[in-house]
Amino acid sequence: MTLRARIAEAQVAMMLLTRLPAGRIGGDAPGFAAAGWAFPLAGLAVGAVGAAAVLAALALGLPPAFAAGLALAAGALATGGIHEDGLADCADGFGGGRTRERKLEIMRDSRIGSYGGLALMLSLGLRWSALATLAELHGGLAAAALIALAAASRATMPVAMALMPPARADGLGHAAAGAAGPRPWVAVLIGIACLGLVGAAAPVALATMALAAFALAWLARRQIGGQTGDVLGAMQQTAEIAGWAAVLAVQA
Repeated sequence: MTLRARIAEAQVAMMLLTRLPAGRIGGDAPGFAAAGWAFPLAGLAVGAVGAAAVLAALALGLPPAFAAGLALAAGALATGGIHEDGLADCADGFGGGRTRERKLEIMRDSRIGSYGGLALMLSLGLRWSALATLAELHGGLAAAALIALAAASRATMPVAMALMPPARADGLGHAAAGAAGPRPWVAVLIGIACLGLVGAAAPVALATMALAAFALAWLARRQIGGQTGDVLGAMQQTAEIAGWAAVLAVQA
């Protein structure tokens, strides 16, 4: 495969996971599964947006908690809240459905229920608290952690695409299935390399993020029989929260 093909795959990853400009793709666009290896690169871009926001806010003398909120808002604008939406849909489906079919039906509903609302509040609250705490201790490390965890958490998604069966016969999860070969592990290597930004916390963060992703994958298999686009989004959120916990445990 040519360099042009790799660049096109990275562009597709940016288009799928962010609202950031990615340029025009010449010729046929690669598929979702083919672009999976570049998901951490999209995460790098999103993390950089958040890092710039938190550093700018701290430089202006704003309180760390407010700076953390601005960084999360900037990240949500950069992604359109795509992963938060997946987390909320999974929470509603897993919590509100009795059968596999009903869970999948709820997950496809665009409305957010009580389980989804609670999941969103917990996700934002935990990440906000962690980022604010770290920003108060060391603004540069907080910015580095934003970049590292945004990239590494998205490396879990192509692995799930490769190893988990799709829960539906259609939809994004079905299109994402089959990311075979070395590509998912390229994403993992990129994610591990990015975790080096958090220094001594990197090994602990890697272990906790992998454990969180595995736990979410196990739950999804039990609940609906595999992965969907919502499951992939929830996995990113779960892994990122686990990464923040690890960084705080080592650095705070």
